[in-house]
Amino acid sequence: MSRTVTFITGNKDKLREALAILGNLQRYTIVNKKVDLPELQGEPEFVCTEKCLAASTKFECPVLVEDTSLCFNALGGLPGVNVKWFLDKIGSEGLHKLLAGFEDKSAYALCLLGFRESMDSKVQLFCGRTEGTIVAPRGTENFGWDSCFQPEGYDKTYAEMTPEQKNTISHRYRAFAALRQYLIDRQ
Repeated sequence: MSRTVTFITGNKDKLREALAILGNLQRYTIVNKKVDLPELQGEPEFVCTEKCLAASTKFECPVLVEDTSLCFNALGGLPGVNVKWFLDKIGSEGLHKLLAGFEDKSAYALCLLGFRESMDSKVQLFCGRTEGTIVAPRGTENFGWDSCFQPEGYDKTYAEMTPEQKNTISHRYRAFAALRQYLIDRQ
């Protein structure tokens, strides 16, 4: 019998990537709901755990939440979990310009997934991290900050890659691949 996991996201691109990475899971069916959860401040692990607890209280499990950070090494990890607000205010070009006065353009993309299977269970966290560089925006500007993040070892930004290529190297891929293995091991 298949269990329904509610993925809390209103972002169709995140949902599409998640479903492509997770593939067919015999015991679990992923559905999504757009719900406004509290926007918390703090370290990524805290934010993701608290969002998952709030979602599980609302939906009585199983639930899945995702929190993404873009961390600039020259800025001590900023904008971090606040990247969504930075992006809304200054766009991809503005993110790139934040590092104009710094020699160090290195950054990392971090995806944390919080999964809670039942009200009795702890929140399980799955982390994906990709090192890279912040560059002038290139490629399509239709998915967050993809156009200004160039993963280490590649000459393309996420936005210049095919979805299939991105979904084999991205921070989100790594987190969802770890979740997928966890769910398979529980079948």
